[in-house]
Amino acid sequence: MPTFSAPDGTRLAYHVTGEGPPLICLPGGPMQASVYLGDLGGLTARRTLVRLDLRGTGDSATPADVSSYRCDRLVDDVEALYGELGLERADVLAHSAGANLAALFAARHPARVERLVLVTPSVFAVGIPITPEDRLATARLRKGEEWFERAYASLEAVTEGRATPDAWEDIVPFWYGRWDDTARAVHAAEAEQRNDEAAALHASDGAFTPDATRTALAAFPGRVLVLAGETDVAAPPRATAEYAGLFPHAKALVQPGAGHFPWLDDGPRFTAAVEAFLEG
Repeated sequence: MPTFSAPDGTRLAYHVTGEGPPLICLPGGPMQASVYLGDLGGLTARRTLVRLDLRGTGDSATPADVSSYRCDRLVDDVEALYGELGLERADVLAHSAGANLAALFAARHPARVERLVLVTPSVFAVGIPITPEDRLATARLRKGEEWFERAYASLEAVTEGRATPDAWEDIVPFWYGRWDDTARAVHAAEAEQRNDEAAALHASDGAFTPDATRTALAAFPGRVLVLAGETDVAAPPRATAEYAGLFPHAKALVQPGAGHFPWLDDGPRFTAAVEAFLEG
């Protein structure tokens, strides 16, 4: 397992799998070890995935200064990874909360990103509003599944600000296109993979300046794919389509039947879409 030194001296780890041109992969969570990305549905057949364990997660060290967990502070870690790999430019894929980091990196270092893939992205960095009805309308696509009634009632409670701890657990099936044994295993592993202290600080005051980021992304020269899951209540397709509209050269794509982890729901469809974009 290779490691390198971040600018502040924190030792960071990354994982290299697959064959082909490199694809830098930024995990979500926020602040979850990159292991959950796996081979991204089989992308390793055509791409060398470089999965970064963000500071304080996975095999990376805990920083001396915990304020460095703030998302904007992590941009220098990604830049240091480029130096470690000897890359001037590279393709970048980011999932969920990792999209916030990718957006800040692309805004600050646009020449470093050849192509950008944002998978079911969080929208905090760019300030796109997601309404309760966005989430509820997306959730209603799952009506008829055996767990739906309880999960939907809990989602209503969450969107109305009256959630209980049980409610948060009840809505978990909405995050997956299929609430099966694979999805249950991925969810069960999440607690050990995520650094809760880091997650709490990730979006703290000063992390995001949406207006400035949107202005920078409006001039981003590279091509962008914003991939949504049709049934993803975390990043509903309406919001991801708006996200794509922030870039001059972007495509919004909705994967049918997919939730927040589209490579788990239909790996071949996911990899075909990403490969077509990267090679097109």
